[in-house]
Amino acid sequence: MDGTQRKDIQVGSSVEVVQKHHQRSGELTSGVVKRLLTKSPTHPHGIKVMLESGIVGRVKKVN
Repeated sequence: MDGTQRKDIQVGSSVEVVQKHHQRSGELTSGVVKRLLTKSPTHPHGIKVMLESGIVGRVKKVN
């Protein structure tokens, strides 16, 4: 599942995100969602979340 739909992502979900400074390389970081930061139901580049580790990024894959 891609991370463009807010309804597909819940707090506690295991996801892979791309951080702002890794957008060009596309490097993904795995983690567990702590907070959903995007308010809209969809976003073309992925829903922005904060992981439990404190990393903020846009969801590219929901595991």
